[in-house]
Amino acid sequence: MKAAVIESLGRAVVTEVPDPAPGPREVVVEVAACGLCGTDLHILQGEFAPKLPIVPGHEFAGTVVATGAQVTEVTTGDRVAVDPSLYCYECRHCRSGHNNLCARWAAIGVTTAGGAAQYAVAPVANCVKLPDHVRTEDAALIEPLSCAVRGYDVLRSRLGSHVLIYGSGTMGLMMLELAKRTGAASVDVVDLNPARLETARLLGVSGAAAGADELDRPGGWDVVVDATGNAAAIQDGLGRVAKAGTFLQFGVADYATRVQIDPYRIYNQEITITGSMAVLHSYERAAELFANGVLDPGVFISDRLPLERYPQALEQFAAGVGRKIVVVP
Repeated sequence: MKAAVIESLGRAVVTEVPDPAPGPREVVVEVAACGLCGTDLHILQGEFAPKLPIVPGHEFAGTVVATGAQVTEVTTGDRVAVDPSLYCYECRHCRSGHNNLCARWAAIGVTTAGGAAQYAVAPVANCVKLPDHVRTEDAALIEPLSCAVRGYDVLRSRLGSHVLIYGSGTMGLMMLELAKRTGAASVDVVDLNPARLETARLLGVSGAAAGADELDRPGGWDVVVDATGNAAAIQDGLGRVAKAGTFLQFGVADYATRVQIDPYRIYNQEITITGSMAVLHSYERAAELFANGVLDPGVFISDRLPLERYPQALEQFAAGVGRKIVVVP
């Protein structure tokens, strides 16, 4: 079959790889669409994946074309979205309900072959059937949405909060949509990309600007979310949190990224700094929200490129052009 492969540091190609076969409790999915994510860029840069080469792609959906001998939950022809998370269920973190912090954490498309291919293998337990009205080629959005849902689980936001989001790429826009649905009194967005700010305005924001100084919130924001992973944005955001407010590190930063904190201010103003890592008990809920129309795929997916152009799709994504880019085998 044809697949995208990150062969080595900074090098991605499209080539032929062996067709996958399912284990007893696995299925083979014919991929309809696979989204690109910042994690894919980190893998390309030599982070995250324990070894290369790897077939990337952890945001995907498709049709079941083969099932293992012990699979009864789905059948050939079922359309599914796939939760890429792979846990050991044995370590301390798994046993305490923090599976996303698993000591043996793995993920389809990160540590095992993923969905940037014609076919992908997944545990049947990770497959969520799609209702008839959801298009398979749009359902690659469910995985990033499940990460955003996890973010709001961590935030436990109060009704009437004032929210500031750094970044209006796919994840920032998803955090915007969820903020509106979790009772935010206002939602402001900061981004240096004018085109992305226009999309935020299209979705409905209280304010959108290139810098927080342009927004009218002198006392700061109750909730500040970084969806960029950029050191300058994170540093600025930490200073924008209101008293008794919360800063959520949602964007994935490079390992070497560093910022400064003010311990006295954190103490004196009772500021909470927290993080959200990937997916935790949120994929099925994200699938239901998606089926209920929480996101408009026509707004969120800006580019649908053939799998053969995966290297170019990575370059476009790295350049910040467009919103969600998906490849179609």
